[in-house]
Amino acid sequence: MSRPINVDLPHKLGREEARRRIAANIDKLESHIPGGAAVTSRWEGDTLKLDVATMGQSVASDIRVEETLVNCRIELPGMLALFAGPIEAMLSRKGGDLLLEDKRD
Repeated sequence: MSRPINVDLPHKLGREEARRRIAANIDKLESHIPGGAAVTSRWEGDTLKLDVATMGQSVASDIRVEETLVNCRIELPGMLALFAGPIEAMLSRKGGDLLLEDKRD
């Protein structure tokens, strides 16, 4: 049985800057997943569609960028649903730093 996680990450960057920063940082996602992962992504308008393969599971995620917040929806399948609480807490605590960090020199 799957379990969705929804987390809103407020920001003051505006839609375009938040989208740019997410695009610049998404390749670093693999290094933040214990045990490693294969990540594929594509933009559909202002929503980044992510598919993450890890621990023999496939996790579908949508990251919707709005003017003052980023909404992350993650559908945890099967056994990964057991970790929904800790994953949601970590995303709420560190998601903004991970996704919206500015890596320009």
